Amino acid sequence: MNRRDALNSLTSVADLQENQVLGISPYANKAIPRFERTTAGLEPYTGTWGNDQTMHLLRRTTFGPALANAALLSTMSVNSAVDMLVATPPDETSLPLNVDTRDVVPVGSSWVYAIYQDPTAGSFNPTGVRLNSLKSWWMDLIVQQNLSLREKMVLFWHNHFVTEANVVNDPRFSYRYLALLRAHALGNWKGLARMISFDGAMLRYLNGNTNTKSSPNENYGREFQELFTVGKGPEVAPGDYTNYTEADVKAAARVLTGWQDDATVLTTAGSTPWMFTAGRHDTTNKQFSPRYANQLITGGTDGLAELNAMVDMIFNQPETARFLCRKLYRWFVYYVIDDWTESNIIEPLAVILRTNNYDVAPVLSTLFKSAHFYDPANMGCMIKNPVELVAGVIRLFGVSLPADTATLYKMMSYLFSQTSNLQLDIGNPPNVAGWQAYYQTPQFYELWINSDTLPIRTAFTTTMAKSGYTSGTSKLVIDVLLFTGGLSNPSDPNALIDDAARLFFAIPLTANQKAFLKQTLIPGLPDYEWSTEWGNYLADPTNTLKYTPVRSKLQTLYAFMMSMPEFQLQ
Repeated sequence: MNRRDALNSLTSVADLQENQVLGISPYANKAIPRFERTTAGLEPYTGTWGNDQTMHLLRRTTFGPALANAALLSTMSVNSAVDMLVATPPDETSLPLNVDTRDVVPVGSSWVYAIYQDPTAGSFNPTGVRLNSLKSWWMDLIVQQNLSLREKMVLFWHNHFVTEANVVNDPRFSYRYLALLRAHALGNWKGLARMISFDGAMLRYLNGNTNTKSSPNENYGREFQELFTVGKGPEVAPGDYTNYTEADVKAAARVLTGWQDDATVLTTAGSTPWMFTAGRHDTTNKQFSPRYANQLITGGTDGLAELNAMVDMIFNQPETARFLCRKLYRWFVYYVIDDWTESNIIEPLAVILRTNNYDVAPVLSTLFKSAHFYDPANMGCMIKNPVELVAGVIRLFGVSLPADTATLYKMMSYLFSQTSNLQLDIGNPPNVAGWQAYYQTPQFYELWINSDTLPIRTAFTTTMAKSGYTSGTSKLVIDVLLFTGGLSNPSDPNALIDDAARLFFAIPLTANQKAFLKQTLIPGLPDYEWSTEWGNYLADPTNTLKYTPVRSKLQTLYAFMMSMPEFQLQ
């Protein structure tokens, strides 16, 4: 597979519209929207701190707001809420566990530091079941996340420093890669960029293993500059991309020679599953172009020193900080970065990033406390990605999860299979550039919605509202009665719909929409009929004649609300 196909094709609107695989609507953007959005800047937000603002913050910084999270944030100031979200949480101590009896690892134990394949196990290859275990573990962390930005940033870094688990082909390396992202999710970008360069999964994915002095491989040296750090920029001449040149790609490849993954130490916790072989390293000097002020990196046998010098050189470029800030903006705020936004949002954030030696937390803190972030123009303007949709439904309704690991992993496997069907397969981005919705102009987030994915989205939310997903004796399903009982006044159909709408939607519904929803709940009936039914249920909640009609009406209402276009926005 050519991992750069997406970068070399689909460059025109015509290409995109003709691409039947993506199923892009003929009504999708044909150009970036050009209209005045907001002139609110990075000055601290001093407006109303109510449900709209707290839910907006939670929708953008977590994978869906849980009711308890929203209630807690409502008691805090914007500064306290953001400080809590961007604080570095405790290290993750759990490990993905084996749930398959065919693996040499006992069921209920972790395979992370186990041998790859028991010679006595015949033809069984554990790669598939361990990868499913890794994804189930990851999905569980997403669904049951604490009030922290970490999970959203882990997926951001996975979309930035891309590897594909199917290409790496050893889940133990993919776990180490993911653990690296988790440990540094809210830390230092420059340090993470250095460490990812000799991460075993990355060495396998971008061919660092084959990069030697006698046969330099330019894959990682190219992607490190184009996609991971400084960005390409417009091509100003053949081989000159504004921010670096083809000569710089070749020089970077030579700097990076000699690194390999080391699978022999994977069975040892705390080991470094990579190695540097001086005999494979190009020891000559590496000359970079005028784009890097003609810097010369002195050669030798110390590959780490050369790598550090190259990282310092690239991160000394002001454009490097801007490049990341644009990606963060598109991940958390909106895809349109016009001249005003570039000057008044991106550039100041880039200064903060450089001033803080590339720690990302101060940048995110400034953004999430700003008037710009809470401007109404930046609310409800993003289409939920598949993980936000799937995990968000589970979190919003507080769906009960099984306690035993085997059943829990089956439920999580069902959830990540749904995100995969919706074109976001965690662990396996489509190419080295990540998911197109965050870089493919002019459609961006619109790419998540097409004639294939929209029915799948609706089928998932309807299943969760009604029949649920069953595994053995456990069922993953919304308890509509429990959820409704937590609303402010569930006996009043108007208050019920108002409360649900505030939780479900990032933009306000019209009076006509709310009237239609009430008809969905109690078609043709006066309000008191619902009040009576709800009261009868509360008085005798175990009576099937009382709770079944109420549950059925609520299932229909919530299923319909989640099928509305507004539910796809955040």
